[in-house]
Amino acid sequence: MAAGLDLSFLICRATLRTSRALFFEPPAANLFRGALGTVLPEDVFRPTASHGPSGLRDRPRSFVLRCAHLDARRLASGEPFEIGLHLFSLDPSPFQQALARLSFAACEAWQQEERTLTFVPPAREISALRVEFLTPTELKPPVPPGELPPFPLLLARLRDRVSALRAFYGPGPLDVDFRALSENSSRVEIVRGQLQRVAAERTSRRTGQTHPLGGFTGHVDYSGPLAEFLPWLEAGFYTGVGRQT
Repeated sequence: MAAGLDLSFLICRATLRTSRALFFEPPAANLFRGALGTVLPEDVFRPTASHGPSGLRDRPRSFVLRCAHLDARRLASGEPFEIGLHLFSLDPSPFQQALARLSFAACEAWQQEERTLTFVPPAREISALRVEFLTPTELKPPVPPGELPPFPLLLARLRDRVSALRAFYGPGPLDVDFRALSENSSRVEIVRGQLQRVAAERTSRRTGQTHPLGGFTGHVDYSGPLAEFLPWLEAGFYTGVGRQT
């Protein structure tokens, strides 16, 4: 594997059991994000940066929650369920301890595996693919209503996201020619797509402030020389992309 061209992280799954009846109002991740904000150490839940990529006042959080399968579900007291986490700090102990302190559920089991992705393109040609946005996604600059996200915009936000995670929680910045990557992404075109706008928000238990979590879901089909970008899209499956990831 080429040095400086990989991203390592943990794929974790926690089995919990409710201590009372629960309804997971969509998005279910809001419940866990709020709970983790009260039990995780401050430097884990709200990490700040004294060094790293320019333009980032705060570090990206070192974790991604995978809870969409719980959206709108009702569970009785004592019923088991699972949540997923992707951890980029490679240290699961703060999260194991935090889940043990939840007021509405008890953590009964923890499983994890380490995964390493490489940003070396596949040898085969890829001329078309579909990107599915499974949870509300908001990119910067925003995609106007009725329009589809241009591939260079999506690729740029994936690049920023992955680069920041590796710089802060891994061995350092990716050894990638970002200018060439950006120029090449302009050769990829939109074929078709269908998006829906989703409105969502969360209220911080700490500050009482309300933060928007909405965005678009759906799919977009792209065509062009895409092999170079397949590793970035695969990484995006695990890291997420966009604001409030």
